[in-house]
Amino acid sequence: MSEEAIPEAFRRRLLLVDDEINILSALKRLLRQDKYDIMTANNGQEALDALKENPVDVIVTDQRMPGMTGVEFLRLAKESYPDTIRIVLSGYTELQSVTDAVNEGAVYKFLTKPWDDVQLRGHVAEAFRRKEMADENLRLQRQLQIANSALESTNHALDKLLREQEERIENDEVSLQITHEILAHVSTPILGIDDEKNIVFINAAAQELLGHSNTFLGMKMARNAPQLEQALNQASTEIIFHNERYKVLTHPMGKNSRSKGKLMTLIKLDAS
Repeated sequence: MSEEAIPEAFRRRLLLVDDEINILSALKRLLRQDKYDIMTANNGQEALDALKENPVDVIVTDQRMPGMTGVEFLRLAKESYPDTIRIVLSGYTELQSVTDAVNEGAVYKFLTKPWDDVQLRGHVAEAFRRKEMADENLRLQRQLQIANSALESTNHALDKLLREQEERIENDEVSLQITHEILAHVSTPILGIDDEKNIVFINAAAQELLGHSNTFLGMKMARNAPQLEQALNQASTEIIFHNERYKVLTHPMGKNSRSKGKLMTLIKLDAS
């Protein structure tokens, strides 16, 4: 891929800082072959101004410059642009000040003058790889944060839904218990019959009518109350039961609920 064809977002931006024009030109000529997007500055203040306009990935600066040393410039660059990778070129005479800057994190690597071309190119390439790895880790951390946030929101929504379902189930159970209690104590005989014609509900009045001595719950209608079994297929009919006349009303269940079968109500008619 040619230098011109590299997308803007993927260009490797390099800032070179040196007050000597010939050294700056030599550095630029050496590193241009690695397809970097190279910016230059002749002093620390000019470099800070350039960083405000164009963010860079790697900075290579001379140490001995008028007005502001390279280490002083890199300390300021670290404060405003902590993600940059910072390299200083220096002679051995400035070793102590540069070492202090390396120890405090303002400088990533210290290279001596005169430099070796191959080594310098290798160190700059390594700096870019370090920066790109840090950027990728940051991107993955942000993606993980977004995924965790989405997962947390989903869990909250599921917890809320589960609580609402539990509340509905609890309310339904309470309503069912109340309904059973009402039906159990109402004075009219009422029976619940499932699709297999088993007695699945019988209130006290119906139990008394059919006979206290027998347990009818779960038993077949045909065996315990054949007259009532014959009335199941009719919405309304009259029967003689224990020498008394009853109107039998049957209501199919399941229209407004998940219940199956029929509800049977027996209304005693007067002798007339």
